[in-house]
Order: sequence, then C-alpha cells, then structure tokens
Amino acid sequence: MKTYTKNSLIKALIDIRSQGWILTGRKNNDGCIGNTLEDLLGIEENNLPIPNAAEWELKAQKKDTTSLITLFHMEPSPRAYKFVPSILLPEFGWKHKEAGNKYPDNEKSFRQTINASKYSNRGFTVKVDRNDRKVLIDFDSNHIVDKDHPEWINSVLYKNLDPRPYWGFDDLYHKAGTKLHNCFFVRAESKKINGILHFHYQDIYMLKQFNLNKFIYAIESGNVYVDFDARTGHNHGTKFRLKREAFINLYSEVKKY
Repeated sequence: MKTYTKNSLIKALIDIRSQGWILTGRKNNDGCIGNTLEDLLGIEENNLPIPNAAEWELKAQKKDTTSLITLFHMEPSPRAYKFVPSILLPEFGWKHKEAGNKYPDNEKSFRQTINASKYSNRGFTVKVDRNDRKVLIDFDSNHIVDKDHPEWINSVLYKNLDPRPYWGFDDLYHKAGTKLHNCFFVRAESKKINGILHFHYQDIYMLKQFNLNKFIYAIESGNVYVDFDARTGHNHGTKFRLKREAFINLYSEVKKY
C-alpha cells in the first residue's frame, strides 16, 4: 500500500483529475465513487496512509447526486435507555411492510429521515436547544399528516416522547471532530461510456478544522438530517447525514485545488 504526505496526496489527486474519464471496476452503488478513488490511489478502504492519518478523512461524491453525505453513526442519549430499540421502535414504530412475509407478523419498523426545518409526515422533527447545548428529537401528533395509516395514528395520538432522545453538543463535537477533523473531499462527474460507468474526478478540496458552531448552525438550518433505520429484528444504526452542497461549509479553512 502506498503512503502519502499531504502534498503528495494532493499531487496524486490532481494527476487523477488530469486523466479525464476513468473506468470504474466497482459495482455501481453510493460507495463506488470513493472505492474507485481509493483503488486509483492504491490505498485500502477507509485507511488514508499519511502522517497523523487518524486526523484525516477522504470523501468522494458524484456532482449530480442528490444523495445525502453520511457524516457518522451515533445513537442518542440517554444511552442507558437504548432509545431506538427500547422506546422509539416499540412505542412509536409501525407495522413493517414485509411483516407476515419476509419477517414475522409482529415485525415493526421505525424509519425516519428528519431535520429541523419541519415535522415529518409522522410528526417527528429535530430541535436545537442552545441553552442546554443539546440536539433533540421531538414528536407532536398534531403535526401528523400521514392519513394512510389510521391504526398507527390512533396508537400514538396521545403519546408524549418523554424523555426526548438527544445528543449533547460536546458529544457531537467529539464524534464529528474525531471522524471529520480534517478532510480531503473530491467531487466527480459520472457517465456511462459504451454502457460502462466512468468517473471524471474534478473538484478537489482540502478541508481543515471541523467547526462545531458551523455544524450546529447547519442542523438548525435543516442541512443536517438525523436518519433512523430500525426494525424489530435489527437496528441499522442512527446516522447524521448532510446535504452535499453544505459539506464544505462545516470547516474553518477551505482550500480548492
């Protein structure tokens, strides 16, 4: 596996950009653009071999995608409650669409991708409490607009989410700061040539000093989403995800190559 300094990595990325359209040897999914870039650099997945590598992350994304960037996984507090499988899923979940087929009859689902800009159709939203330095999940049945599941609506109509799951600012900063403290971010165009997917890596950013205040503002403005994905048999984890155009705004220092 190759090793890089920051300068040699930047040079390698510029060289890759100069190659134009590059054939991918990976399956076409959300991760293939990053996997292909790692292949071109000769590095292992999620293992950036430069000095202080733990402080740097490599991310790549298609320029034409509307997909959100997954920043990190983090379950809400109070941790002792095991909030998603113990409260959100059994108390506020709904019948899984595959219940009785792929899964048992009593299989429930709790899948929500929510932000602070509005309540979801099932009455959930994200709120920021700057006084208590917390990001919270709130539920209000008055905001339910889903009319297709009357049985579920009746089951949650008078329920309160108490206590509300939350993430402390300091915990978020520690998690994000560890995972995203500094980042090389590459954006690419994609197209099929003779039916085969190719990438042209173009925009190269070096992002330094993840900024907590900018992150909290991004949550307040609705650019950050909290993504729950759980069913009775398995919790796939709670993710913090971000609109792609807002990613570079999370950093104190941005340099484009």
